Amino acid sequence: MLKTIAAAMLMSAAFVVTVHAQDGGKVTIVTSFSKDVTDPFKAGFEAANPGFTLDVQNKSTSSGVKYIDETKVNNQVDLFWASAPDAFDSLKSRELLAKFTPSVTGLPEKVGSYPVNDKDGYYFGFAASGYGIMSNDRYLEANDLPKPVEWSDLTKPEYHDHIAIAAPSRSGTTHLTIETILQGEGWDKGWATLKGIGGNLQQVTERSFGVPDAVNSGQTGIGIVIDFFAFSAQASGFPVSFAYPSVTTVVPANIGIVANAPNQAGAEAFVNYLLSEKGQAVLLEPAIRRLPINPALYEKAPEGFPNPFKDPRFQSMITFDADVSKKRTDVVDTLYDQLISFQLDNIKGATKAIHEAEKAVAANEQAAARALLTEAHALIAAMPITAEEAASQQIRDAFTGGEEKTARQAELEQKWAGFASEKYAAAKAKAEEALALVD
Repeated sequence: MLKTIAAAMLMSAAFVVTVHAQDGGKVTIVTSFSKDVTDPFKAGFEAANPGFTLDVQNKSTSSGVKYIDETKVNNQVDLFWASAPDAFDSLKSRELLAKFTPSVTGLPEKVGSYPVNDKDGYYFGFAASGYGIMSNDRYLEANDLPKPVEWSDLTKPEYHDHIAIAAPSRSGTTHLTIETILQGEGWDKGWATLKGIGGNLQQVTERSFGVPDAVNSGQTGIGIVIDFFAFSAQASGFPVSFAYPSVTTVVPANIGIVANAPNQAGAEAFVNYLLSEKGQAVLLEPAIRRLPINPALYEKAPEGFPNPFKDPRFQSMITFDADVSKKRTDVVDTLYDQLISFQLDNIKGATKAIHEAEKAVAANEQAAARALLTEAHALIAAMPITAEEAASQQIRDAFTGGEEKTARQAELEQKWAGFASEKYAAAKAKAEEALALVD
């Protein structure tokens, strides 16, 4: 009798193990990508891996990093999936990612000049991402605007109130764009360009996909975006164009397994699927249109689709330094908010006054008025801290409070906001003085 019971228990246990082996269970993924991107991958993964169910939790890149850090003691997340390589570096440095060796082999080591995968095996590139300028062709034609191709174009008077950008503090891809400009042009010149664009902004959105939505709908004419927003819009029939400025970069969008993942097998299965030819092919679907990391997939790409492995433009792009970005991420994002996002009316008012005065001075050139405009531009471009200070431990330590700001962070934010307000008011006054001289 006891033997019969024991045998039955063993059979029961074996049955449970078999069921769980067949039922791969829930795979939880935190991602900054929208449902338009994640839904096709969810469908493809579940079809290719019966028994697994992908649970997608959408958060901004910075929110996702904070969430994984805050819940590490009782982690319920299997994967982190986003575009920003510095976010993965941050997770890796905090020991929040697990090392893994994918079964997929033969993929390139670099895209452009950037390594595709983490050298230590903690995260992996699945797609390439470039940053640039998206424009609505009909909007430009209706407003008699030329198609912008360089960041400097967006500082010109004709683009005033025609541009949208997402706040880099809320969007990892926008942060990468801002950081790319700063690395490509240098701290002072880069911020001068960013502020010149800032003075022409129509809006600063809270999420990155708010920008292409505004351009697609014709709410605004120009958006600063990651490339696939424009390519997927084109595939959907929107009359939009995209330009890679000469100062830009291409970096991998990444996937990483979270340390102590509750479903390690499911997490590994998804990474392998994402890097497989089936997974890579999903990137070319019209709703997604991202640049695959597998060069062979470009044979199936639509005509005119960029190929970062053959297009010479990608070979001349700047080499993005993730270490530099990581050291000053919070500082750069906060500076952008305090100098541009939260000062939008002030910087736009000063910029418009400068544009009006420049037009008048061009028609009636006077040395004194021109000197005032030079001063006005310098006031707009002025920065409260240097590049060295931004990366210094002293400043970085002020941004360690997470959701609860440190007293030092609050003090710096107030100081930088005051600096910006004062400089923009002075710039506007100089421009108005210059205008009065030639009127």
